[in-house]
Amino acid sequence: MPSTILSLLNMQLTADTEVAGAGTTAIKSDSDYLTQDNPSSQAPLDASNLLITRCKSLKPLPNALESRDARGQHFTDHMLQVEWTLASGWSTPRITPYGNLCLDPATQVFHYAMECFEGMKAYKNKEGRVRMFRPEVNMERMCGSAQRISLPTFEVREMTELLAEFLRVEERWVPDEFGQSLYLRPTLISTDPSIGVAPPRSALFYIIARYEPVSVFPPPTPWKLFATTEYVRAWPGGYGSAKLGANYGPSVKAQVAAAKEGYQQNLWLWGEEDEITEVGTMNFFVVLQGAEGRELVTPPLSDAIIAGVTRRSVLELARRHLEGVKVSERKLTMSEFCEAAASGALLECFGTGTHYFVTPIGSVRYGEQTITVPGEGLGEIGSMLRGYLADIMWGVVDHEWSIAV
Repeated sequence: MPSTILSLLNMQLTADTEVAGAGTTAIKSDSDYLTQDNPSSQAPLDASNLLITRCKSLKPLPNALESRDARGQHFTDHMLQVEWTLASGWSTPRITPYGNLCLDPATQVFHYAMECFEGMKAYKNKEGRVRMFRPEVNMERMCGSAQRISLPTFEVREMTELLAEFLRVEERWVPDEFGQSLYLRPTLISTDPSIGVAPPRSALFYIIARYEPVSVFPPPTPWKLFATTEYVRAWPGGYGSAKLGANYGPSVKAQVAAAKEGYQQNLWLWGEEDEITEVGTMNFFVVLQGAEGRELVTPPLSDAIIAGVTRRSVLELARRHLEGVKVSERKLTMSEFCEAAASGALLECFGTGTHYFVTPIGSVRYGEQTITVPGEGLGEIGSMLRGYLADIMWGVVDHEWSIAV
C-alpha cells in the first residue's frame, strides 16, 4: 500500500470534511451540450489522493436478531464519495461519516433515473483477513453500466483500491463467520441540477455498506418461481444488461403479484417462444440429461441479461472442474424446459447472484401447469459449484479471484 495511504489511514481528523461544489460548463444550447467532447483537462480518478474523516463515535454492531428485524438496513459508520464534473473530471476521494446527501430538487437522478450501481460483498477468512471477490470484474461492469446511461467512467484499478481502503476503515463490520459477509453498494448518480434529458455535467460516486450477518449456509429451501407472461423485464436493444435502478423499480409490481400467490420470484421470459432470461435478480441455470451426458445450461448474455459475476465464475469453474459435463450458454425456451421435465431429462435448476449466492429452484409455475424440479435442494452439480465458490470467497483456498485487503 502506498505510504501516503498509510499515513492518511492513521489520521484522526475531527474537522468536517469540505465537499467541493459541482462545477458547470457554459452551454449555449441543448444541441451544443449533446455534441460537445469531454475536455482533455479532466482529472483521472486517483486513489492516492484519498482523504479520511473518521467518526468521533462508532455505532454498536447490531446482533443477528436486530439486523433481521430491521430488514438488513443497518449501515456502517462511514461512506466513500468522489465527485466528478465535466469541466474538471474526478475530484479528491473522501471517506467520511455516513450521512445524508444534499441534492437540488431538479437533480437529473430524480427525474431521469440517471444512475447505476453494483452489488458486492466482503468476506473474512479464518485468520480474520478481509477479502474481496473479483472486485475488478464488478468495477468493469459498472463502467459498462455508466457508459450505457451516459455517466462518467473511471479507472478500474483506482476504484478497486478505493474499495479496499474503505474496507480497511470498516473492517470491524465484516462478520467473522464462514458463510457471512458485508454487503457493499457502489453507486454512481448524476448530480446535475438540470431539467432536460442530456448527459450530466456533474456526478457523484459513492459507496455504502450494509451489515447482514446472515449465513448462506445451509442453502435455502428450494424456491418456487412464477414464469410471468404479463410483464417483461428487458428486451433486445434495451438496457436490461446494465445495472441500472431503472431495471429494478418497474419489476416490483410483478414481484409483489408473484409473492401474493406464494412464489419467491418471477422467472422472466421474452419473445414469442417464451425464452428464459433471468430469475428475479439472478441468472438462471439448469442441468439436463442428454444422450451424450449431462449439460449445464444458462441463457447467453444479451441486451436482456445481466452479466453476473457469480454467473461468470460458475461457468469458469464448471468448465475447469466438471469432467464429462457439457457447459452451454444457449437459448432455452419454456417449451424445452417443460419437455425436459416431462421426459425426466431435467435434473437440476438453480439461480446465481451476489445476494442469493447459489439458490436451488424447486418448481416453476407456467400458465396452468407447475413444473417440478427433482430433488429436495441443490443437486450434485449445483452443490459442487456452490462449494467451490464458497471456498474461494471465504479464503479457504488460495485463488486469484479472492483479493486480500
